[in-house]
Amino acid sequence: MTDILILAAFFFFIALFIIGLLWVLIPAMYGLPSRPTHPDRIRATLRLANLKADETLYDLGSGDGRVLIIAAREFGAKAVGVEIGPVQRLLSRLAALYNGVSDRVRIEGWNFYKSDVRQADVVFIYATSTEVAKLASHLEKQMKPGSRVVSISADFPEWEPSGFDEERLIFVYEMPPKAGSWTTYLLKHEK
Repeated sequence: MTDILILAAFFFFIALFIIGLLWVLIPAMYGLPSRPTHPDRIRATLRLANLKADETLYDLGSGDGRVLIIAAREFGAKAVGVEIGPVQRLLSRLAALYNGVSDRVRIEGWNFYKSDVRQADVVFIYATSTEVAKLASHLEKQMKPGSRVVSISADFPEWEPSGFDEERLIFVYEMPPKAGSWTTYLLKHEK
């Protein structure tokens, strides 16, 4: 009996180790490790983006799905997560089910650089400046006029934001993007 318990514990820890590797390595191979966002910052971001009920939000690199759940539950939006990590996708689906929003949340297993965001009213991004710069032309080509891109912590260097939260470092851009930068926005909105 002791041998069976030791063997079961061994396989349990091996499985835990593999899940941990999948959690970190797969997203990191595509450029970004998973970085959870605080729920209050998510709410502030979605308010700044003016997300409305029945609009469609895409979260590029959706991680554990917390943005999707808040968008669906509190804002009444349809939410699509684009996440390469299989563990994160599983947790997102379970969280959506647990929160009663699985009918309004969909998770796709893609590299977000190649995602189809033509149906998006709002695209949510929490990435580094390098990843944001790589995404700019993809978003510009695909997103419909009047849709919004909201980015936490990183600005699109060739686009002028239509909104900005200085305290939380949140940038909002309306499509098609206006040429400029964060600096041109600040110069126009000096206090």
